[in-house]
Amino acid sequence: MTTFSFEIVAEDPHSAARAGVIHTPHGDVPTPVFMPVGTQATVKTVSPEELRRVEATLILANTYHLYLRPGVDVVADMGGLHRFMNWDRPILTDSGGFQVFSLAANRRISEEGVTFRSHVDGSEHLFTPESVVEAEEQLGADIIMPLDECVPYPCPHDYAEEAMERTHRWAERARRAHRLPGQALFGILQGSTYTDLRRRSAETIAAMGFPGFAVGGLSVGEPKETMHAMLEACVPLLPRERPRHLLGVGSPEDLPAAVARGIDMFDCVLATRIARNGTLLVPEGRVNIRNAQYTRDPRPVEEGCTCTTCQSFSRAYLRHLFQCREILGLRLATIHNLHFLLSLMREIRARIVAGDFTAFQKEFLTRFQAVPDKVRLAEAQRRRQGRLRTRGSDRVLGQGR
Repeated sequence: MTTFSFEIVAEDPHSAARAGVIHTPHGDVPTPVFMPVGTQATVKTVSPEELRRVEATLILANTYHLYLRPGVDVVADMGGLHRFMNWDRPILTDSGGFQVFSLAANRRISEEGVTFRSHVDGSEHLFTPESVVEAEEQLGADIIMPLDECVPYPCPHDYAEEAMERTHRWAERARRAHRLPGQALFGILQGSTYTDLRRRSAETIAAMGFPGFAVGGLSVGEPKETMHAMLEACVPLLPRERPRHLLGVGSPEDLPAAVARGIDMFDCVLATRIARNGTLLVPEGRVNIRNAQYTRDPRPVEEGCTCTTCQSFSRAYLRHLFQCREILGLRLATIHNLHFLLSLMREIRARIVAGDFTAFQKEFLTRFQAVPDKVRLAEAQRRRQGRLRTRGSDRVLGQGR
């Protein structure tokens, strides 16, 4: 069996950006990489074959949701997550920690773990670092995340410190419990938006010797400048030869900024969620295909785009589908948005290898119009509040990871 490993193939001379390859039992993953989110063993509205067509190399599934439905024992009996969902490429499973902590009044934290009530049927369950690792081993993903304690933004320093230290203790317990050969257990950094905590968390988790690391607790409503500052504080303290995953981040403008600060892996529901609301990503920003101005627009969503949506259909047709609430509209919009982000990541990687990533980052951000701060913060607020229903969201219970 192929074991997990990571190699760096190029580094940008003007930033911390690097291009690499993650080797897993189910194939290689060129980095930097964006992974579509398939919370419940499916990326909403698209098939595994369509994911392959947009050249997705790694997807994310959620342990919390699969634990509740259909049950990790069912997935294991069906041959593991890869066979269950007919995906033969690498999979990363999140612990579900964010979802559990988004339950707020329906969960209790102790040193043992987190006791919570299911949003599905109200039944009570206990997640411990050991039980989460056991569940992820049954699912059989290539990369897994340990149980961590997520804090809201903003939160007091002492609360963030207490949660961070508990996360560290849980990480050590998860490391001792992990047994599955070839499967990589990452360590997660916490510390909210406090520089001293972020540095301490990086040093503590790095010393545990995990094969990779994830930065959690960001993109939860804090200003972008704060997120960048936290990355600058903690990422340089992580081992250079191990991959780094920024959990829950996937806005187009955030990807090159985080890559420049040394991040290799990303996941987020934003691209697929906004697609189902009729918002499409283009080099200039976002297009709301529901707008009346596209009623007779014969152009593709993005000129020159090679995705099947843009190669086959007009803006007018997509608007028609959304106006009629046809399911095909959701699917075509999702295909385009995933193609946009995955193409952006391939271009970022190529520019790092070519040695002109910094110039590309400037060009991209000059052209791409990010959403205004008040809109972005409103989106973050909706993610932070969470929803207890599954319809219309990739990850229920908030932004999640």
